[in-house]
Amino acid sequence: MLTLTETPHARDRPAMKPERDEAAFLARLDRHQGIVRKVALSYARTIADRRDLEQEIVAQLWKSWPAWDGERPFATWMYRVALNVAISIARSQRWQEPALAPLDDETAALPADPGDAERERGVAELRAFIAGLDELNRALILLWLDELSYREIADVLGISETNVATRINRAKQTLRARMNPEGE
Repeated sequence: MLTLTETPHARDRPAMKPERDEAAFLARLDRHQGIVRKVALSYARTIADRRDLEQEIVAQLWKSWPAWDGERPFATWMYRVALNVAISIARSQRWQEPALAPLDDETAALPADPGDAERERGVAELRAFIAGLDELNRALILLWLDELSYREIADVLGISETNVATRINRAKQTLRARMNPEGE
């Protein structure tokens, strides 16, 4: 429960003299490990590539840890580092074949009802749509689906809130057209 003087992200911000020890880093990493997994799932094409990307992200987070100033929430900083690593590796064309990483027990974020084939089809189409986006728009949709505000998305990606809103709107329109080609 938050006190009147505590902000929602206060637990992610260091005290006046930030602790930069391994235990503090690991505690924050553990609290926000889903970010690493989501980014890796969105950018890696195979399970092996996903695991490699997760390790690359964690290594870069550790390397960048002393530079985190605590002015923004740890999760926002973590998204920025993770997305920069993922986009950098994707641009290096390490994963040239566009394919979806198969879902396993660990990565299945949406538990599908076995009798709901329509929902499964929709989730598969959404994943295919996201996988087909360029790196920036994929990051943008990932953050939006993770329910970050436009301001938080803009902060992570280093673009304006207006640009975020415009890009999300365009992606929604494209997805609607793709899911409903006859305009029903």
